[in-house]
Amino acid sequence: MIEIPSELEGKHFDLFKLEQLLKPLGYTIGGNWDYDHGAFDYKIDDEVGYQFLRIPFKAIDGQLDSRGCTVQLQRPILLSHKYQRGIDDHANIGNAAASFNQFQEPVDKDASFPEKYIEVGKSLVHEVESSILTR
Repeated sequence: MIEIPSELEGKHFDLFKLEQLLKPLGYTIGGNWDYDHGAFDYKIDDEVGYQFLRIPFKAIDGQLDSRGCTVQLQRPILLSHKYQRGIDDHANIGNAAASFNQFQEPVDKDASFPEKYIEVGKSLVHEVESSILTR
């Protein structure tokens, strides 16, 4: 994990409006959100696992699943998740387990981030800064 200091940190936005600005740039709300926090993710590459830029946020007014929620952006981070190739030897078997555990567990969910993508991540942060802070 690599933190990228940014002018985005601490800024407040209406979540719906923020989503409207970031989705056209290729960002999605990551699947690990809760009612009071979440993140926008941008997939940089999927070389071995995947590398992405994450812009975390926390709700400061309302809940993420309700209208009019205001969020505060936090420091962007570069993350790398690596998955094993082939069959997951420790997969849960059975219909009930299969309906919940459909995907492989990461071999290393905090893998080292490839050096060649660090500048890409920094330029993505600058793109977001100029896209949403000038509005």
